[in-house]
Amino acid sequence: TKMVETEKHLVFPLVYKLIELALLLPVSTASVERAFSAMKNIKSKLRSTINDGWFSHLMICYTEREIFKSLDDEVITRRFQAMKARKGILPRVS
Repeated sequence: TKMVETEKHLVFPLVYKLIELALLLPVSTASVERAFSAMKNIKSKLRSTINDGWFSHLMICYTEREIFKSLDDEVITRRFQAMKARKGILPRVS
């Protein structure tokens, strides 16, 4: 903050970038540790009997559980039951 106030970040851009990276490191490390912790929990509970696709889906649900908590289970259940192939078809990307 002091570097920006005194405009020293313009004079020493590499030092400013190094400080930015040093401040971001704990945040990125925590998110990686959280993902590995989730993998450990999922793998130990299911005893490694799942395939990679299912494991990937479980990891997304576990790491983004705050988003999934806000979803209504009844709506998801009805949509899943209405599907014929049990797979969602994604639109083609041009």
